[in-house]
Amino acid sequence: MKKVLILFSFYAMITACGGGSGTADNKDTAASSDMSAATRQPEVDTNANDIGTNRSEGSEQSGVHEKGAQLISQSDCLSCHKVDEKLIGPSYKEVAKKYEASDANIKYLADKIINGGSGVWGDIPMTPHPAISKEDAAEMAKYVLSLK
Repeated sequence: MKKVLILFSFYAMITACGGGSGTADNKDTAASSDMSAATRQPEVDTNANDIGTNRSEGSEQSGVHEKGAQLISQSDCLSCHKVDEKLIGPSYKEVAKKYEASDANIKYLADKIINGGSGVWGDIPMTPHPAISKEDAAEMAKYVLSLK
């Protein structure tokens, strides 16, 4: 059983680092294409599974967390997470339900993005992302927590 868990964890880490099939890469490409449209209409559609698709202009929250959505769409986050449904890791909406949008939780989640972790959402560890700055990780966390 330990071997299966280790193999699955190894597979998850390789997939998160871009070593999996082209499926995750296609999602990232599609999300990046959608982000060019977000430049014209910056409001993020929190109901879509692809980060960065847009709603109509004129909403009060237009562009509030655009930077966080853009950073996520340009990273490998979509290899393990979706907005509305669990993939390898929890959906962004599940994370938003679990954590209140407070400064302490934004810092906590930003640290998790940078350092990785395990145990909160099950046995599969989250891959660390040490190249992401604290400021960018905080923007990503703010976006995720806005998806209630």
